[in-house]
Amino acid sequence: MPKIHFSSPLDDVTVEVKPGTPILEAAEACGAQVGHSCGGVCACSTCHVWVRKGLESLSEQQDDEIDRLDMAFDVKPTSRLSCQATVGSEDLEVFITEESLKAYMDENPDVRRRLEAEGKWPVNK
Repeated sequence: MPKIHFSSPLDDVTVEVKPGTPILEAAEACGAQVGHSCGGVCACSTCHVWVRKGLESLSEQQDDEIDRLDMAFDVKPTSRLSCQATVGSEDLEVFITEESLKAYMDENPDVRRRLEAEGKWPVNK
């Protein structure tokens, strides 16, 4: 089974998943801090990630994902919405964008407060 390595300025975590698993579902399963204000239904762009390895093995982008990525911050050729991109057979390296990390902290105020108390949030002090 393929593995996904999630990285951000706050954490690194790796999880093994079945092919066909959405990246967002994998992130939730392993505690990777990927935000998703809309609940993962392609109605926002907060689950925006950069795929640093394995991009070609992901499911093909559909029009709704492409349209939503137009709303995202700092879109790159390797950008995907983690709620829409499903895992193929290759390992992935995924970087959690600042936009997604901020959304995660907004959705998880207890985590944000703990990290603030530890001096780890915000990361760009």
